Amino acid sequence: MPNKAPTIVREIMSRDCYRVTGKTSVSTLAEGLALHRLPGVPVVDERDHLIGFISEQDVLGKVLESAYLNEEPPLVRELMRNEVLSVSPTKSITDLAQEMLGAKPKVYPVVEQQRLVGIVTRRDVLSAIIRMRHR
Repeated sequence: MPNKAPTIVREIMSRDCYRVTGKTSVSTLAEGLALHRLPGVPVVDERDHLIGFISEQDVLGKVLESAYLNEEPPLVRELMRNEVLSVSPTKSITDLAQEMLGAKPKVYPVVEQQRLVGIVTRRDVLSAIIRMRHR
């Protein structure tokens, strides 16, 4: 019996995702982005509530500047975006794919009852759409 193709975000999201807090240093964040090969990550508070998002693009200039000036980079809270596009784990993959067609984020935090429960990337959605076509 063939595997059922995924239809909702919960079926394709990464549950154990890299995240940071507002108190994380930008240098630590940059190392984490490189290690986890992510273009950006959710920022959470002590209860794992989503409070922001920060990307490679948000920090690249500051990391370069702090290295040049030999200064400690700022904290994530100073550079993060507070308005974050997030998605529910029960959202349809095809609906999310439609949203991703524009100049939208490459990574969406997945939020349930205000808590971060995972992330989903454009690559995850593309792979799921391909699997749906082949069922």
